[in-house]
Amino acid sequence: MQPPHDTSAEALQAQLAFWERLGPEGRVSLAGRISLSARYLARDGIRARHPEYSDEELHRALMRLLYGDALVKKIWPHDALVAP
Repeated sequence: MQPPHDTSAEALQAQLAFWERLGPEGRVSLAGRISLSARYLARDGIRARHPEYSDEELHRALMRLLYGDALVKKIWPHDALVAP
């Protein structure tokens, strides 16, 4: 593994030790929490840009952002795409 250019050797060792202490279950749990936080941030950003959206429009805009136009069109074929 190439060490990052912006991280000291000591900081890298601390990071690697942290990941090792977490273990596989801890790493999966942390990844899930980070993913959920990213989803909440994306949703809140859409809400800030489009306060006029209903809850349904907010949901469809988030799905479009996360999964793309093609899948959203398959799920809601008769609805117009909602801008994220």
